Amino acid sequence: MIDADGFRANVGVIVANEANQVLWGKRLHQDAWQFPQGGVDAGEDPEQAMLRELHEEMGISADNVEFIASTSKWLRYYLPKPLIRDAIPRCIGQKQKWFLLRLLGSDSCIDLDITAKPEFDAYSWVNYWYPIGAIVAFKRDVYRKALRELAPKLFPFTSSGRRTRPLNNILE
Repeated sequence: MIDADGFRANVGVIVANEANQVLWGKRLHQDAWQFPQGGVDAGEDPEQAMLRELHEEMGISADNVEFIASTSKWLRYYLPKPLIRDAIPRCIGQKQKWFLLRLLGSDSCIDLDITAKPEFDAYSWVNYWYPIGAIVAFKRDVYRKALRELAPKLFPFTSSGRRTRPLNNILE
């Protein structure tokens, strides 16, 4: 679904494990890593799209995760000109609603080959802030905004008002 401004509605999914590491997927046959993400289909709300994409891309079902938080608004990025297709309606970028989930249990629920056309061929658990420096440049600001907004939900404050884990310098 592309809006009147040319942005495709999309969801991004950040899955954290017990150690608060996040699930990072390697794109099939590419040296590119990213969070699971995908478009919102007609008649679907963002939550439904998030669960569908998580299952299609990582094989993780709704029973294997718990909802922690989502971004308060849609975050947008523009596609680089070589990636913009001459199609109607024209898509110039994506607007994304981001979700933070907790994986319940072990990696055994992850199945990258759940569909006939997998999108990832490997995955890794990485430090929460690592994706900001590793993602392709045109998505970096959206990743930074999503991770920054959702961090307090994963790393709550202690009674002294200090974070249970410090924010890395990568935020600056």
